[in-house]
Amino acid sequence: MRLIITEKNNAAVKIAGILASGPVKQESFLKVPYYMFEDEKGEPNAAVGLKGHVLQVEFPPEYADWRKVDPKALIDAPLVKGETAKSVVRAVAKLAKSAGSLIIATDFDREGELIGLEALEIALSVNESLVRGVRRARFSALTKGEICRAFTNLEHLSEPLARAGEARQDIDLIWGATLTRFVSLATSRLGNQFLSVGRVQSPTLALIVEREKERRAFVPEPYWVVTVDLSADGQAFSAIHKEERFLDAARAKTVFDALRGPGTVSGVKRTTKKVPRPAPFNTTSYTSAATSLGFSAKAAMNIAEDLYMDGYISYPRTDNTVYPSSLDLREVLQGLTGGDLAREAGELLGRQKLEPSRGSKRTTDHPPIYPTGAVRKGQLGDREWRIYELVARRFLATLADDALSESNRIDLDIDAEPFFLRGSRVVSPGWLAYYPYSRQKDAELPKLAQGDAVELVDKHLEAKETQPPSRYGQGTLIELMEKHGLGTKATRHNIIQNLYDRGYIHGNPVEPTETGIKMAEALLEYAPRIASPDMTAHLEADMDAIAERDLTKDEVVRSSRQLLHEAYASLEENREQVAARIFEGITDDRIVGDCPKCGTHKLRVIRSKTSKKRFVGCEGYPDCDQTYPLPQRGDIIATGEICPACGTPRVKVLGGRRPWVLCLDPDCPTKAEYKEKRAARAAARDGDGPPPAKPARTARAKAAAKATKKAGVKTTAKTAAKTTAKTTAKTTAAKKTETLETVAAEPLRGRGLRNRTAPRVRPVLGARDLTAGAGHRRFDR
Repeated sequence: MRLIITEKNNAAVKIAGILASGPVKQESFLKVPYYMFEDEKGEPNAAVGLKGHVLQVEFPPEYADWRKVDPKALIDAPLVKGETAKSVVRAVAKLAKSAGSLIIATDFDREGELIGLEALEIALSVNESLVRGVRRARFSALTKGEICRAFTNLEHLSEPLARAGEARQDIDLIWGATLTRFVSLATSRLGNQFLSVGRVQSPTLALIVEREKERRAFVPEPYWVVTVDLSADGQAFSAIHKEERFLDAARAKTVFDALRGPGTVSGVKRTTKKVPRPAPFNTTSYTSAATSLGFSAKAAMNIAEDLYMDGYISYPRTDNTVYPSSLDLREVLQGLTGGDLAREAGELLGRQKLEPSRGSKRTTDHPPIYPTGAVRKGQLGDREWRIYELVARRFLATLADDALSESNRIDLDIDAEPFFLRGSRVVSPGWLAYYPYSRQKDAELPKLAQGDAVELVDKHLEAKETQPPSRYGQGTLIELMEKHGLGTKATRHNIIQNLYDRGYIHGNPVEPTETGIKMAEALLEYAPRIASPDMTAHLEADMDAIAERDLTKDEVVRSSRQLLHEAYASLEENREQVAARIFEGITDDRIVGDCPKCGTHKLRVIRSKTSKKRFVGCEGYPDCDQTYPLPQRGDIIATGEICPACGTPRVKVLGGRRPWVLCLDPDCPTKAEYKEKRAARAAARDGDGPPPAKPARTARAKAAAKATKKAGVKTTAKTAAKTTAKTTAKTTAAKKTETLETVAAEPLRGRGLRNRTAPRVRPVLGARDLTAGAGHRRFDR
């Protein structure tokens, strides 16, 4: 039997359905599904999906107690691998016992190669003979053509690439756990209130804080703008003085007062220019585009991952911006003719030659992101459709013509003062017809010629101020992280989400909390290497060197431990100052505004010592006993706003699907509508109103069921009872597995860092375990 191991269950379903020459039978072991089928040669196969990493690097149990183990001891502590999905490990081991050969079919990148190596380790622990028959299937899309090509041209598992991923795991755990414990212990913030620090997270936070400090240090400068409303031949339009910003108020007032009209057109200029096609999507440009549509970076990547697993788009984690010659562009277009973009695909298919645009980055791991299947809007949920359409339209745009735009400028003379107006319009839409996201609304100018007279209808003198630099949106932040070498294409969105989850940032554009600001300040002052992009970029380069065989994993991890020793020594020396600085931020974040009752003290978030519930109270207690209730879930962020109806401060509550703003007074007139809806829901629960509607089956669940049916998988009567909705829910939830780089900074919660039963551990597989013995133990050519 040939055993195929994929990264997730739905990939196993897809691959089994594509390779099977007959029916696919679903079975299960410990509620882990696997799929039995015969290939075109009549040979038996079994396909099983993992849940991402099923082995996780961690510290031995004796390092679990935060209070008893000095954080410094973690820097040189040994590492072991524990099982994170025991049932999956046992299912793989069961299948491996009777397997004659093994194919690793995980995603092709560092993480996927490492996951494949972990799966191989499990298989070899029960069947050492499999080492002679291990092969690697590398593919970029879960389509029939791509899977058949990959399984026809099997390769070898790349140990250097896997070791690079393993080095990242080790380094992120060591740095994250050590620094997180130090800061949390120094500030006495333990349990759920711990403060995290990470190798990539902290430099990213420092970038956000640096921009916020630029904004706060910004001193606005006043300026004045003179504009006029004009008309000519029944056409109304506006113009601005050629000196767009008057820095002298008196000068602006003199110009304004002198305007009487009429005016004369002194010049008309038209310029036509090409608007180049966009480059194909790589992960960074895709994420930036998706966030501009209102998606968070994490949501954008999660949806793209789902669409990839369902066979609708190619692998979404790639640096490449050049389509490889092996990608049949006409075949991709032909595939789109069966969906809602059939007309657009048909137009491009009618061309004799397809010449795609090219970006500046060319790699050989995966092609740029492109659509791999036709779909109609009703087949997907709204969010999934919007992301699919974005990817598909970007692909179409890269094959279309450059657009042509016309820029127009009209210069005017009004009482010897120069005015002008600008406009632009698309002359030939080209690629903009396929990718409307980048198209600006045409600004048409009136049809005027030099010498034409214009009538002055009105004039305006406005006082304005220069604005501080804008905060980073999530898309811009990801581009900045790439520029500084922070994280990877597969982890940057999770790094940003981790900053949200830790309460260091909020909103989009991204705004740091006071805790986040003080955390970054403390690190920059007392351990600048931790918050410096240079250190992280250096380690990233070292991990690239592992993949290129220029360095070994042990060398890079050893070097990172030494760097951490140096940074930790500075923190330890300034422990009290670090804690004091961070406490400043924590205290400031608890202040929500001025007390409207006493008018002299501040309102702050307080947690009751008896009930453990939080509320807002006046700092002037007992002289002032003003209090307000608060929601018990979600972070509370001061907005600096006052409710005009009740006069209490407004706060933002971060929790649930989206943030919401409320004023503190529960009796505020603005809450009347909310109270009515709450009363209606309560009445429905008590049987006094219509029952709440039964939730509809999600589009995701429908798609999963459809994919299973399409693959031809049949569930036997023996296993049907085991494959329940509960199992499906667990499998779907497993798709949200976070990479270690993002969660290394929160090393408790199931990581052996609290007193708990020791997990089953395995020694970290060393390089010699793979290379010892005969030449057949070589995994990469």
